Amino acid sequence: MQGFFYIRYIKSDRPPSWRSVNLSCRKVYDLDSQGQRIPDGKGGWKNHREDTTDWNRRENAEKWRAAWAAYTNRALEAAGRPERIDHRSYKRQGVNKIPTVHMGPAASQMERRGIATEKGNINREIAADNKLLKEIKARITRLYNWCKEQSTQPQARESIMDFLFQARQDTAPTSQYAKVRALKADANLFNFLMENGISSMEQLYEKVSAMNSGYYDLRGKIVKAERRLSVLNERLEMWTQYQKYKPVRQKLDKIAPAKREQFEQRHSADLALFDAAVRYLDTLKASGEAITPKAWRAEAQKLTSEKDADYLTMRAMREDIKAVETLKKTADRLAREGQTQRRDEHDR
Repeated sequence: MQGFFYIRYIKSDRPPSWRSVNLSCRKVYDLDSQGQRIPDGKGGWKNHREDTTDWNRRENAEKWRAAWAAYTNRALEAAGRPERIDHRSYKRQGVNKIPTVHMGPAASQMERRGIATEKGNINREIAADNKLLKEIKARITRLYNWCKEQSTQPQARESIMDFLFQARQDTAPTSQYAKVRALKADANLFNFLMENGISSMEQLYEKVSAMNSGYYDLRGKIVKAERRLSVLNERLEMWTQYQKYKPVRQKLDKIAPAKREQFEQRHSADLALFDAAVRYLDTLKASGEAITPKAWRAEAQKLTSEKDADYLTMRAMREDIKAVETLKKTADRLAREGQTQRRDEHDR
């Protein structure tokens, strides 16, 4: 059997708190050629950590996460729930969706108590962005398929402008509100057609095809930027954590050996956060990445500006989509009326 189980139950009226348990490594003192411990010059001894198990291997983490996902999905299915989870990232799944950021225990507890956090706000913004991308994709896909179908049908000699004018004359709205609303819709549609030089269904299909391609290009850029920003923000967060708790570690190094244990117990949480940041940054350096917070911050600002501009372009596409949807509704209505008229004539 591989893996391990760790269960800790604490009876308390307070909400459950986060716990970190280290079971996979131990501290080992460095020895000189005589087998003696080496002083570190700060009142302690030079040491390093060694893994006592294979739990820290990446391939094992992958297997355990996959097994946990499979177990969870079996439990959800047995409970009759439609939800499913996947241990892989969106990128590995081939899903063009913006991933949310990891909340962490502190932010999660604050959000549950109704207190908005920076990470919670980021995730809410990401959820809204994903909703926008999904909405535009669905609308533009429907229009693309409709235009493609219409462009292959035999077309009348009249232009789209003449067709719309005649259709509006045949079904003039009666109420003042409906007249104003129809007038605005017509104005937006006519402007769209004139600005893009569209007078036939073939030309409309070409325009919607370009809109469809533009959407996928924009979405690709946005998702790529969001993924890179997620990496940069994590690095900056760990750098901030390192800087914040570094003075605590420096103070520990200056304390006399007799008082070190008491200080470590009193500041255990701060020291653990510092050690976590050090491990993260050391792993980053070992992978060949330079520790450059200033460059990370500049890149993040640049990507954020570009991403915001792309989102503005994406939202502006809604107006063009709405104009074509107006045309589609008119054509669909006339098609239904034509079918009804032919059926009535057939019945007579």
